[in-house]
Amino acid sequence: MRLDKWLWAARFFKTRALAADEIDKGRIMVNEQVAKASRELKAGDRIDIRQGYLTQTVMVKALSTIRGPAVHAQQLYEETPESVTRREQWAEQRKNAMEPASTIEQGRPTKRDRRQLASWERWSASSDD
Repeated sequence: MRLDKWLWAARFFKTRALAADEIDKGRIMVNEQVAKASRELKAGDRIDIRQGYLTQTVMVKALSTIRGPAVHAQQLYEETPESVTRREQWAEQRKNAMEPASTIEQGRPTKRDRRQLASWERWSASSDD
């Protein structure tokens, strides 16, 4: 079974084209080797999937050519314990991280503020003096 088709059937990507693009970019590794979309998978293969800052490592348990419900897709693979702990640590870090919006001291100017700024700039930059 092709790698891109399996990634699509296991619901890691919405379309086969997206799966193939990620494989071509080198973000998918099979048995610690950069893979091609046409790579043949078999049960027991280890797949490393890099999505954003996180790398997910899964072991292939079964093969399927059809994209079924999520419950069936989860039966196609098993995530390694190390990958699960990495994912949980990443989620905890994101949860405890500072909210970016809280660093903004003053937001966008109101209509009144904008008028005051406009009138100040109009009169302060006068070249008539």
